[in-house]
Parts: sequence; C-alpha cells; structure tokens
Amino acid sequence: MNFPVLSAITFTPLLLALIVLIIPKSKENWIRWATTILSLIPLALAIYIYIVVQADPGKMHFMEEYSWIPAIDVYYRMGVDGLSAIMLVLTTLLSTLCYYYAIYTIKNRVKEFYFLFLILQVGMSGVFVSLDFIFFYVFWEIGLVPMYLLIGVWGGERRIYASIKFFLYTLAGSMAMLLAIIAVYLETGTFNILEAAAAQPFAGNFVLSAVAFWAFFIAFAIKVPIFPFHTWLPDAHTEAPTTGSVILAGVLLKLGAYGLIRIVLPMFPKPFAYFSYNVPIIPILAVISIVYGALVCMAQWDLKRLIAYSSVSHMGYVTLGISAAAASLALPGGGGPEAVTSAIIGLNGASLQLFTHGIITGGLFFLVGMIYDRTHTRQIKDYGGLGSKLPYYYGIVMVTGFASLGLPGLAGFWSEFFVFRGAFAIMPVYAAIGVLGIVFTAAYILWKIVQFIFLGDFDQEKWDRVTHNAELTDMKTFEKVTMWPLVILMVLIGLYPSLVVRLLNGVSTALFGNF
Repeated sequence: MNFPVLSAITFTPLLLALIVLIIPKSKENWIRWATTILSLIPLALAIYIYIVVQADPGKMHFMEEYSWIPAIDVYYRMGVDGLSAIMLVLTTLLSTLCYYYAIYTIKNRVKEFYFLFLILQVGMSGVFVSLDFIFFYVFWEIGLVPMYLLIGVWGGERRIYASIKFFLYTLAGSMAMLLAIIAVYLETGTFNILEAAAAQPFAGNFVLSAVAFWAFFIAFAIKVPIFPFHTWLPDAHTEAPTTGSVILAGVLLKLGAYGLIRIVLPMFPKPFAYFSYNVPIIPILAVISIVYGALVCMAQWDLKRLIAYSSVSHMGYVTLGISAAAASLALPGGGGPEAVTSAIIGLNGASLQLFTHGIITGGLFFLVGMIYDRTHTRQIKDYGGLGSKLPYYYGIVMVTGFASLGLPGLAGFWSEFFVFRGAFAIMPVYAAIGVLGIVFTAAYILWKIVQFIFLGDFDQEKWDRVTHNAELTDMKTFEKVTMWPLVILMVLIGLYPSLVVRLLNGVSTALFGNF
C-alpha cells in the first residue's frame, strides 16, 4: 500500500487546524462540526491500521522514510506495530469524543480552542509513530504549548499556576531527554530509534549507560507521572477544562510510559534490569505511586482531584509491569522459561493498562465535567442521594467506577491481573505491596463516589443551597453519546481482552526475542 497512512493520521489534524484558521470566527458552529466530523478520518484510518497489524503485531508496518536533514542524518521516519496501533486508536477516539463534547460545553474562544486541540492531536499521534529520535522529540514538544494554553485559558481559578507548573515540569524532562538523545547519537551515529536500540549504546561502560538511562527515564517518568515527579498532575487536572482533563489523562500520560517501552527498555536493558532488580529503585517508586496515590484519593473531597490522584495510582501499575519485565533480565541464569513468560505477561499488562486507563479515566473525567456543569461544585460532601434523581448517570458512573477498581468482566481487571501475574513471579514482595492499591481503590470508589454521591436520601434544601437552585436533570443526549463508545469498550475488553492483548503480546514477544 503506497498511501502514506501514518502521515495522514498524524497530519490530518494539522490540515483541519489550518481550515479552522480560515473559517470566520463568527461561524462557531461550522468550526465545531467541521472539526468533529472530519476528525473521524484519522479515527477510521487508525482502526484500519489496527485490523492490518493483527497479522504480525511484532513487526513494524506502514513504514515511511524520507531524508529530512541530511547533514546530521535526520529522517522523516514512521512505522507502527501492535502497541503503536492500539495507542493511535486511543488517541483518535478520545480526540473525536472531546471535539464532540466541546460542541456543547466550550462557549468562549471556540476557534482558538479547536485550533489548539488539533495541534495537540498532531503531537500525540506523531509520538506514537515516530522512529527517528529528532522526529520523536519534535512531536513530543509540539503538544507542550497547546496543553499549556488549554489549561491557562479555559481552566479554573488557579489555571495560571497549574499551567506554568505543567509547562516547567515537562520542559525539564524534555531537556534531560534531548541531552540523552545527543549522547546516544554520538555513541551510535544514528537517530534511528530501532537501530540505536539494536546497537545497545554505552554497553561497554555501565556508568555512561546508567547516566543516559536515567536521563531518558526521568523525562518519561515526569510525563507518566511516577512518584515523586507527580505533583504537577493534580493541579493540571483540577484546573483544566473537562476535555483537557480527558486528553491529559487519556493520552498525554501515556506518552511517558510509551517511551519507557519503545525506547528505554530496548535500548538500556542492563541498567533497567539493574535498577529494577539489583538496586530496586524503580519498583519501589512504582509501589509508592500505587499505594500513595490510592491513599491520597481516600483523603480527597474534590471529585476531580480524586480522579487525578487515581491516575497516579493506576499509572503505577504500568511502571510495576515494565520494571518486572526489566528485572527478569537480571535474574540468576536468566530465570528460565517461566521468568520470560512472566516478564512478557507483565509487560502485556502494563501496555494494556495504557489503553484501559485511557478509556476508563477519560470517561471518569467526562462524568465529573457533566455533574460540575450542572452544580458548579466538585465537593463530594455537597452531593448525596443522586442515585434516585439521576438514574442513567448513576448507572454510567457505576460501570466506569467499577471498571476503574478492576471488577472482573470490565476492562480494568485484565490489565491489573496481567501486571500482578507477571510481577509476582519476578518481584513478589513489591507485587504484594502493590496489591494494596486495589483494596484502597475499591474503598475510595465505593465510599467517596458511590456512597457519598449517589446513596442515601436526597436533600432538596441542601441541593438548592450548594448549587444555587441548579436544575436537576439526568444525562443529556450528547453526554450519553460521548460515553457510549467508552462504556462499550470497557465491557467488550472486559469480556474479550484478546481484542487488544493479541497485538500487545506480539510486541512483547518480539522485544524479548531480541533480548
């Protein structure tokens, strides 16, 4: 197939952004609907790629390679395997849902909002298909300014503080990554990500290898985010508009974890294994993220901030799964076939968590936005007894919340199950501590969300006082349409996880085959 499908997915949003600039500012509905409808093009292409890649998910497909800056050997280089294909589906799906939801919720500076969001989509998609370090870095940086402005312009009362904090944290990580990229190029003579990984840079000097490893790791850890680099996240989530929170939790956090799987683990397996097994800094940070994030959720009374800290906890599972896979490489004698199998299963769980967390937490942020638009309060204690008044909303929240706590039959269960199945065989102590996160997650979902918001008697007088006589209405049609695709995926993957795991297993198996 000669059609450059990856370029089309990546740069169609850029073309749409230019169209948005041409449309007169007064034609807000044209901007809203044109963006939403035409955003289905990248989504359809991503689904097509998902179907094609299933034949051999461990191999790069739809490769595109053109000389870009010959003087320094920089190439326009793209490719997609099973992991990239899944992440493209997630990115294009959540972006389309955000465009649709914004039709009814973004009332000011509509043209600027859609323009910035489209540029953000270009950056996110580009990261998942880039196979050249400079190309990767350019797309990584493209998403920084749009997200900064989405928070700073359309955010809450403390939006300036939150946006600057987000910008500075991410920029610091980007500087560390740029220095590491230059070091890898000087060592290997190439910016090709696959070739650099095969060359194993600094393999003969563990100290230099460890320094480069930590530069990449910290850059990606800030984005995940892993404790203690997480403090920007709750502020950014709390102050961002609903669609900004959705895309931040659903996709932007995944860029860091994707970098750990695509770049750090294949390129620096020995330092990754050493700091996961011999000096277990990374699994310690992972379980702290899991348990600490869940415990902080227990203490939150701001609903949006609670969901934000839940992301810290759930992304800790991703880090645990990746570190377990890395640690298997340091086991005495290689650990045998069982260790390799467990490592692949743990890495599958970490990769699956990227997708399931995206649809689940993205859905939770949509749901928080829906109730906030009615009440203009996010304080959990201001609610109560809404289950009898908002039955449809109650049902959708229950499905999404139970998926988040890992109820069997829903998507969240399998990713956590695979992570712990892999981790228990390789690092049982850290896996056992991490399991506490599941218990605490169930506690704050059932206590803070289900009990405080929906159960008990509804107090009309209290409702009128805290919401200033807000109208009590169940989910509107556009809100239902926004949530339906996410809920369907939660159930579908919960019942048949092979829809995603088949592709991820091909990638993990190919990676360990190289090792």
